[in-house]
Amino acid sequence: MSDRVLRVEVDGRAVSDEQLRHLALHSYGHFTAMQVRGGAVRGLDLHLARLTAANHEMFGAELDPDRVRAHIRHALGDLADASARTMIVLGADDLPAVLVTVRPPAGVSSAPLSLRSVPYLRPLPHLKQIGGGFGQVYYRRLAARDGFDEALLTGPEGVIAEGGITNVGFFDGTGVVWPDAPALSGITMQLLERDVPSRRTTVRLADLPTFDGVLVTSSRGIAAVGRVDDLRVPVATDRMKALSEAYDAVPWDRI
Repeated sequence: MSDRVLRVEVDGRAVSDEQLRHLALHSYGHFTAMQVRGGAVRGLDLHLARLTAANHEMFGAELDPDRVRAHIRHALGDLADASARTMIVLGADDLPAVLVTVRPPAGVSSAPLSLRSVPYLRPLPHLKQIGGGFGQVYYRRLAARDGFDEALLTGPEGVIAEGGITNVGFFDGTGVVWPDAPALSGITMQLLERDVPSRRTTVRLADLPTFDGVLVTSSRGIAAVGRVDDLRVPVATDRMKALSEAYDAVPWDRI
């Protein structure tokens, strides 16, 4: 899969050099990321609700969902399958603008992932912030340098919150346990919570050996975890299969 950018549009028009210069100097904004298949996405209502709520909080402004959908459709053009990122950014006129980037479609790794725990919690984690914070990028790069696939963000006493760009869940005898800690409410996680037995509770690094398995979710889908730091964790193959089937059954919404 290539990460090359295929198209970039601002408010339905190809981005100009002036807009690019402005965006390079001003990174204030929020976004949502989605996988498009056949011109449709899973959880479109959740994506639009995320953008609308963040727009109220960050810009104090209304956001027209139909306008956002129209800009995504325009940026996709004749592409039925893609990775689309919709960002609400501070335009050159100091007003919110809709920036859409289109990349090739993406998926998750079929091999179990490894997570490196780090002592960091994102500021304002309920907002999906453009660019992420310095700490988030720093620790993800540090994890990758040490041979890990993702950072696992933790607070005092090893309380687990989320992955660097993922949500993390744990299998126990009742279903999926999601950390009750400051974290982004990911779209994939929200979709699973609608159909899969789930609960929220405090989870610490010391609790990991008590779980039947660990997983991460992101806009790309669901992946199993096979290692956290030096701890090998069991890959709950049957549970992952059932979870993947539940996710695959989520209906696709036309953009």
